[in-house]
Amino acid sequence: MSITLTDQDKRTLRTAAYGAVSLLAAASGKPHKVATGGSVALYSATGPVGHALAEKTRDIDLNGKSVAALADHVLPALTEAMSLLKRQDPAAAGDFRDTVLIAVEAAARAQEGEPGPVMAEMARKITAALDAG
Repeated sequence: MSITLTDQDKRTLRTAAYGAVSLLAAASGKPHKVATGGSVALYSATGPVGHALAEKTRDIDLNGKSVAALADHVLPALTEAMSLLKRQDPAAAGDFRDTVLIAVEAAARAQEGEPGPVMAEMARKITAALDAG
């Protein structure tokens, strides 16, 4: 099945995916390492999702005065991204989910030692938002 993503759809995918990595970075003790690990995983994605995530744009806003403000923006974007992809191509939705979860795992591993309870809870919230879509 062919997938057609509008510029807004692509912006939603990027906001959701890179926002998930940003949430994990905010919940970690080593935010730069976490962000780098997660971003490399996202940039390594393939297929239509990979093309959308790899576009060099400045059209997403991941700034917030708090982690809660960022989460209020990113978690719904994850759900929306899954919904819009499921409508067009369930396989692409599965690819997006897998890509984000791989980025979550890569981000968590970038921190030395086991992820703490704060990162684990953020990963749970990200997974729940993906599964709600």
